[in-house]
Amino acid sequence: MKFFSFAVPLLAPVLLVLCWIWMAARIANQVILPPMDQVLYILAHPFEDLISMGSLTSNLLVSLVRVLLGYASAVAIAIPLGVIMGYYGMVFKAFNGFLNLFRPIPPLAWVPLVMAWFGISSLATMTGVETGQWYVYLNNIKFSMLFIIFVGAFYPILTATIHGVRSVNATLLDSARVLGAGQSQIFRKILIPAAMPAIITGMRIGLGIAWMCLVSAEMLPGSLSGIGYMITHAFTLASTDIVIAGMISIGCVGALMDMVFRRVEKQKFSWQRQTNS
Repeated sequence: MKFFSFAVPLLAPVLLVLCWIWMAARIANQVILPPMDQVLYILAHPFEDLISMGSLTSNLLVSLVRVLLGYASAVAIAIPLGVIMGYYGMVFKAFNGFLNLFRPIPPLAWVPLVMAWFGISSLATMTGVETGQWYVYLNNIKFSMLFIIFVGAFYPILTATIHGVRSVNATLLDSARVLGAGQSQIFRKILIPAAMPAIITGMRIGLGIAWMCLVSAEMLPGSLSGIGYMITHAFTLASTDIVIAGMISIGCVGALMDMVFRRVEKQKFSWQRQTNS
């Protein structure tokens, strides 16, 4: 039984590897589908310079910082706003219709407006740093990129938070009020803990979309680094092995970050699944 529980998750990756090996040998064109050993070599040497674009590791770290900053901004705004909208009906009526006007707009559609607003300004522009190594680091964090990532992550987190708060059993809230709990106690001890599983689900979805928006954000003018830029530039040079290595890197980092959310959800909120069952 333990063998099957260990083997089943490996079934799909093994099938993918076998199909890749067979198709690469069949096609025999490394621009269309490079052999697996070329991609594995890049992944096994993450600090090696790739066609004058820096290493896989350096580009991935730049992209990770961009994603975390844009994503953290979305979390910092969407969760408090979602809690308030979910709890107060008047606030929900006041903002829901307005926010829904922007929900269907794809993050890429914001690009022309974002470029007009921010141009190529960055954290280096805001802090006034103009030279040195810190300038190189801060100049990589463009406000236009952060905004695109922010927009992508914002709505899934907001929607999940509103749903989580509105789904809290009203009996719990009424009981707390009868027992003399204040608003702050209701928020801290009942409302937010009960809504957290839904909020975490929204954060997981928002994180995935943030990574999707990253490649689009790194195609904006002024981008000279990042995993998305590396993938785009490698494609123009027909270096498909670098493209696939970059895609695998994004998938691995995103999966590890999602694993953290799932672990927190399992450890902290397993009681809710038991209650619902």
